[in-house]
Formats: sequence, C-alpha cells, structure tokens
Amino acid sequence: MNLSRPVFIVSARRTPIGKYLGAFKDVPAVELGKVAARAALADAKATPDKVDLCVIGHARQAGCGPNPARQVSVGAGLPHEVPAYTVNQACASGMRSIALAAQEIELGRAHIALAGGMESMTRVPYMIEDARVPRRFGHGTLVDAMYRDGFLCPLCGQLMGRTAETLAEKYGIAREEQDAYAVETQQRCERARKRGAFRDEIVPFDVPAKGGSTRIEADEHPRDGVTAASMVKLEPVFKEGGTVHPGNASGITDGAAALVVASEEGLKRLGASPLARIEAHVTVGVDPAIMGIGPVGATRRLLEATGGKIDRFDRIEMNEAFAAQVLACDREMHLPRERLNVLGGAIALGHPIGCTGARVAVTLLHEMRRENLKRGLATLCVSGGLGIAMSFERQA
Repeated sequence: MNLSRPVFIVSARRTPIGKYLGAFKDVPAVELGKVAARAALADAKATPDKVDLCVIGHARQAGCGPNPARQVSVGAGLPHEVPAYTVNQACASGMRSIALAAQEIELGRAHIALAGGMESMTRVPYMIEDARVPRRFGHGTLVDAMYRDGFLCPLCGQLMGRTAETLAEKYGIAREEQDAYAVETQQRCERARKRGAFRDEIVPFDVPAKGGSTRIEADEHPRDGVTAASMVKLEPVFKEGGTVHPGNASGITDGAAALVVASEEGLKRLGASPLARIEAHVTVGVDPAIMGIGPVGATRRLLEATGGKIDRFDRIEMNEAFAAQVLACDREMHLPRERLNVLGGAIALGHPIGCTGARVAVTLLHEMRRENLKRGLATLCVSGGLGIAMSFERQA
C-alpha cells in the first residue's frame, strides 16, 4: 500500500532484450544481471561501499546455481558483506524485488539497495526427473523446465495462453480486436525505437565471440512493418478455433534490468536527485484460470490507497502477456489508451519473465523523465493468479 516513509528510485537501466535463441543464447541470466546492475550503480554514483542490500527477481532458476542474486551482487562489485537474496514471484519477480527493497528501507534496515530482475528463457534446461532413481534398463523422459515451471499453471492445469483464451471468451474479445492491438503495440515500438526512445534505459551488452566480442545495443524481438495482414496468417496455438497466436502474445526472450532504490538519507549519501518516488505498491490474488485479469484488482486496490481514478496517471505500463489479457483489463478499467504502453509493450519487446516487472518500471521511469510527467503506474498479471501494481511520482 502507501509507503510509511519516502523511498526513491535513483537510477534504472536494462540490457537489450534478446530474442529466443538469439544474441544471448550462450549468456547466462546472471551475466545479464551483472551488466544491468553495474550500469544502475554507475548512474546512481553508488560506489560499492554505499550499498546495503541486493534483491533480484529471477523466475526460471534451474541450473543457475544457488542464490543467483548473490552472484549478481558479487559480480557487480558489491562487498561480500552486502546481503543478497533472489525472489521468485513468477512474472512479478522483478517488481517484487523493488517492493522488497522499498520495504527494507521503510523498516530502516537499509538506505541504499540494488533491485532488479533477470531471465534467460533460452537457457532454461531440460531435466530427467527420475535420473537419481536406480534404473536397470529402459528409457528416461526429458522434461522441459520452461514448460513445467512457466507455461503450465499447476493450479488450473492450463497453459498460460489458454487462460488468455478464457478471458477472450469471457469478455467477448474477438481475434480481430486482439490483432489490432498487437499491430498497434508493434507500430508504437517501431516508432519509439526509430526516434531513440529506449537509448537512455538500455546498457549495451558485449557478447563474447571468437576473436573478441559482439556489441548488442538494441532489442531483438520487435518487428518492423507489422500489419493486420501479416497477423492473419498466424495459426491459434492454445485452442482449436481459438484467437491467441504468436503475433498477439508476448515473446520468449532474455534480458535483465536493475534499479537503485534509496531513502532520503540514501539520496544525501549519494548526492543524487531521484528519478521518482515510489508512491505505493499492491499485490492481489485472482482465479488462476483468469490470471490475466490480475492488474485490475491490484490497480483498484492501489487507487483506493492513493485516491483518484485511473486517469490520475500520465503514463501506464501494463505488461502485455497477451493482447486478450490487456483488452480484458481495459474492459474493466476503461484505460486511457493514449497513455497506455505508449512505446509498445511485451508483444513487441518480449517478456523475459523474471526481468519484466523491473523492465516495465525502468521504461516507465525514463518515459516520465523524458516527457516531464508527474505520475506513472506499472502493473502486471502473474501466472498462478496474481496481480501486482506499483505507482511512481516525480516533481514534474
């Protein structure tokens, strides 16, 4: 809810978002996290001795070693004495890390914290679950950890895309409407990229290559020239005769984002001016079978705490898990579309699960600063049936 004492975001950076099996196919999530963390710390002029805590979201941790946040913390140059922990709240992981850092600051247990999120969906491994059981003979079965730990909800027994189909049915959202939204978000993203709107938030990543390295400076997943005609060719994936397909769903991607969070005392220690103040944050639960409606409950609860209506926000970043999901939320909240995902969203940029909650905050904060705006809202639906929302305020 509302914070008991002021907590600020000092800096916010992210890596480019790599497409599935793309430029980051050989880069572990932790390496992405380190680069984002170093950039955020440098922007805040937060020398290692000034940081009290590191909290990093990471949703697909199989094979990444114990406590990946600790690996990021040490790899980013923070002293061994700085504690670090990893957060897994599925799609909300990156935003939850910001909220937890803020709570530690509210409690007076930290003044400066590093928060963020990271994911390499490309490198999520396959598993043989029963390999430790003595096997006399016969075949073993490979299990896709990305499918098991992400795409399939064990609470409702459905793939994430099937829950989007349920929302489309419930709210009467035709495929044509979903496709129109997806085209719009791709076109917004294309315009934003061409005018350099993401330049300040992205830190380039040097991918090791034979004889040197390859510098990645831009997101890989967005497509130029997307039209309604190109969407028509795509087949539904989750239901026979359905409406959800790869073009109106978020992309499988890799990336990391990091933010420096501080108290008023922390700002003084850094000699910094904040990007914004965290106004409030809320998490709610919903039926897992319609998990995509989560932002509605979270945003309504947040507005109860802060006062006002949805139009109090100058910009809204809502993660686009699926076009149907965003449109269902729009049916409930009547979102001001001219303020919603103005630079495009996850349908264009991609949705690296553990990173996205931090990524939407990073994008929102840079847009607010660039356009000299006062209030912004970032919100996500969460697999398993949750919604999370966080609002920011700055002196415009």
